[in-house]
Amino acid sequence: MPDSLFDLAGLQVDAEDFLAAVLSTAAQPIWVVDPDGIIRFANPAAIAALGYDDADELLGRRSHETIHHSHPDGTPYPSEDCPMLLPRATGEPVSSDLDWFFRRDGSMFPVSYVSVPIELQEGRGAVAAFTDIEDRMRAERELRERDEVLAAEQASLRRVAALVAGGAASAEVLAVIAREVGQVIGMPMIALWRYGPGETATVIGAWSEHPHPFLVGTRWPLDGPTICAKVLKTCRPARIEDFAHIPGTIADAARKSGIGSCAGAPIIVDGRVWGAMSADSTGGAPLPDRIEDRLAEFTELVATAISNTASREALVRLADEQAALRRVATLVAQGVSSPEVFAAVAREVGLLLGVDATHMARYEVDGTATGVAAWSPAGDHKPVGTRVDTEGESTVGVVLRTGRPARIHSYEKASGPAAALARELGLRSSVGAPIVVDQRMWGVMIVSSKDDQPLPADTESRIAGFTELVATAISNTEARAETARLTNEQAALRRVATLVAQAVPPSELFGAVTEEVGTLLGADLAGMLRYESDETVAPVAGWAAVGMHPELPERWPTEEGDPATLVAQTRRPVRIDDWTDVPGPIAAFVRDELGIRSSVGGPIFVEGRLWGALAVHSRRAEPLPADTALRLGSFTELVGTAVANAQARGEVGRLVDEQAALRRVATLVARESPPEEVFEAVAREAGHLLGVDAMHMGRYADGGAISVAGWSRAGDHLSIGTRVELDGTNVASDVFQSGRPARIDGYSAGTGPTADRLRQRMGVYSSVAVPIVVDRRLWGLMIASSKQQPRLPADTESRLLRFTRLAETAIANAKARAELAASRSRLVAAADEERRRVVRDLHDGAQQRLVHTIVTLKLAQEVLQANREEGPGLVAEALDHAQRATDELRELSRGILPTVLTRGGLREAVQALASRAPVPVEVAVSADRLPSAVEATAYFVVAESLTNVAKHTRATGATVLAHVEDDTLQVRVRDDGAGGARPEGSGLVGLADRLAALDGQFRVESSAGGGTLVAADIPLQSP
Repeated sequence: MPDSLFDLAGLQVDAEDFLAAVLSTAAQPIWVVDPDGIIRFANPAAIAALGYDDADELLGRRSHETIHHSHPDGTPYPSEDCPMLLPRATGEPVSSDLDWFFRRDGSMFPVSYVSVPIELQEGRGAVAAFTDIEDRMRAERELRERDEVLAAEQASLRRVAALVAGGAASAEVLAVIAREVGQVIGMPMIALWRYGPGETATVIGAWSEHPHPFLVGTRWPLDGPTICAKVLKTCRPARIEDFAHIPGTIADAARKSGIGSCAGAPIIVDGRVWGAMSADSTGGAPLPDRIEDRLAEFTELVATAISNTASREALVRLADEQAALRRVATLVAQGVSSPEVFAAVAREVGLLLGVDATHMARYEVDGTATGVAAWSPAGDHKPVGTRVDTEGESTVGVVLRTGRPARIHSYEKASGPAAALARELGLRSSVGAPIVVDQRMWGVMIVSSKDDQPLPADTESRIAGFTELVATAISNTEARAETARLTNEQAALRRVATLVAQAVPPSELFGAVTEEVGTLLGADLAGMLRYESDETVAPVAGWAAVGMHPELPERWPTEEGDPATLVAQTRRPVRIDDWTDVPGPIAAFVRDELGIRSSVGGPIFVEGRLWGALAVHSRRAEPLPADTALRLGSFTELVGTAVANAQARGEVGRLVDEQAALRRVATLVARESPPEEVFEAVAREAGHLLGVDAMHMGRYADGGAISVAGWSRAGDHLSIGTRVELDGTNVASDVFQSGRPARIDGYSAGTGPTADRLRQRMGVYSSVAVPIVVDRRLWGLMIASSKQQPRLPADTESRLLRFTRLAETAIANAKARAELAASRSRLVAAADEERRRVVRDLHDGAQQRLVHTIVTLKLAQEVLQANREEGPGLVAEALDHAQRATDELRELSRGILPTVLTRGGLREAVQALASRAPVPVEVAVSADRLPSAVEATAYFVVAESLTNVAKHTRATGATVLAHVEDDTLQVRVRDDGAGGARPEGSGLVGLADRLAALDGQFRVESSAGGGTLVAADIPLQSP
């Protein structure tokens, strides 16, 4: 046996075959190279990732020249410099977070990989597992580009806001805006327009990389469906993808200057469309996506500049707001943590708007909102982490339900927990604006006042600028977190996959999986359990974030409604966010002993069969993330693969051991060893193989079971000849009554003296027994016993039966040999007796007649020579003696085979027997002449049967049937007598011997009062 379930050397399993069988189902791309760098194996994931159709296109090729032959700049990459092949030489693993592989079509893609050594038959090779990180790098690049754009845009906004706040002239401000917009959004031309009377528009600011006709101060008629006309008509941003067929003066001028497309956004001053900002594309370049929305961000500043005639207080307010936005935008651009950004926004908004409190909250999946930031001048705001229900009349609830800004003018009579919380803080009115991240409602920003006067009408819009920054910060943080999470998850999966490939012991693998999962998912505890066959589950691994995992029981019984049962019933992951009402001992341990508040568990399948479950637990108030079950799935698949591999290796080893043991016993049976020797070998081999404490074989006799063989580890098994009574509840009586395998798990349920002896004197905890059946009769049984918990494995019965079949064969062989010897002895004795009878009859009859004839003839000869008168008399006397001798010899030969049989066949011989029977006999013999041995045997069957009818049955009639079917002569002799014939009678036993000599079948059916049937089937082709 190997030292562990993962010991390939002990199993003598070829590494390549092992990897091909085990890793072909792995989701991560994996290949194996031999000591020469030749690809010997590639799983389906690797074949697909590298752009090949099947494995034959990869196998046998050099891995470096096929996949890794060049640097990213196209220069050759010598194979001797390739770190991925180093494990072949060094025997040490190698990994890389960034490298480049080549697909079949020559395209290059970035990867991260780990390469570990593996010992093959021809030397050391390497197993390489890689991950395509192209999507991850693209996401990181897009994130950087987005951050750069945001930073540039915020810087531009700051510069423009500074001009506006400084009271610069409108013309200067508009020129700067045009330039800043063009440089920030990367468009070759920007124009600012003012709508005039008579459907005209005047250029009030412009910037371009090339000459153009739209100079500042020029007026243009809106005589076609151009951007300015569309914006004026709809009051919304618009775009024109192609000027080729657009009529009008502006469109003609645009075409002549090379402008092909245009986007625009309205400039709103005092609630009306005052003008527009346009961005033009030249040289056939398409417009960027959402360019009109980005223009709209700048038109707000344009409108502010245009409204510069407002009071200095308004300008100062704008400057303060922009400064606050700039400070927050700087934090966002620097990538500081979300909590720091949230706190800054709450403080900046509170100071800017002069309110009494600001709160920022995140909406949860259960309909509540959790505070993530708060500020107040007096410090009397609710702390971060406060959770409030959104039901009732409150700003936080209205924003969640409508997805739009909302305000509460008075909390005095407002309903709901949030309103009660506002009254507790002394707040009278609030305004809230939604925080929308990636088109989903993420949270809310709320400003509140303790004054009786309502908050200003523009409060919602002023909050909106900050909520957009918050949304950007959240989006950036989530993107970075998702990238980091993906990287960490792939690294953890690689580490677990490496352990699987290295075939580490199950306990080490299970412990590593729970640690990786618990750490990755930020859980407080993690565990793995295995489903047992008796509706219990057994823990196999546990992990704790802090300290040691609390001690676990050996097993738990499952109960309807508990998580283990739910996983087994649904075969899907199960989430529990409140353990309060969960039933069963598992729930009691998790809830009361571990203090767990939320858990997520996923099933582990091994070859389509539910094997166990993997779970993570949290003691925190907030539930585990929604994607926890999905992320668990990748690890449960690896565990399932590892368990399947281990079971396959264990099954192979067990099968090898079992076949070896069966072969040793079968050899004894084939050698016709004495049954006692075979029984002893069966008990010993089965006991060693099954790992039980004792093994017994017994024979049923006289209402009990007699031990015929035994084996035990401690030498305390029953001695041969020990009688076990079939009393109470025990496996021996169960098998005797049912004729089927039986088991008792825990002899505490056993009753009777036998069960008491097994439980108290021998210390047996559980037993499994299987019947031994010989010639379709229950002969005895075989019992495996264990003193240990848990119960014996579920396949114990089937494995024991393979040994009992050998025992049955040995018993049947011994019985057959004994019956054959007895049959031979009877045949020899019968032949000897027949010879003695013939000799006796010859001596007493024909021999005496012939002697007398000879003497008489000699006397007659003397008389005739002397011419005496008595000569003819003596001759007549001699003739009489000769005739009598002839008759006696004929009669003697008839006792061996009757003349009627040898001359007339079976039909006439049976008719002759029937004619001499004392009762009427109906004869139906359809067979013609048959082989002499067949006819003779059939004749003796009929003769013996009719003799028994005459002597013993008290019958009033009989029938004799004989016909040929399927090359077999079938003979049936039936009478209507008293029945009760004994098959072991000497005459019937002799017939059975004769039939056996011809490979025939013989049986007697004779129930009391039901007559007797003697049946013989004689093959026409004797063996």
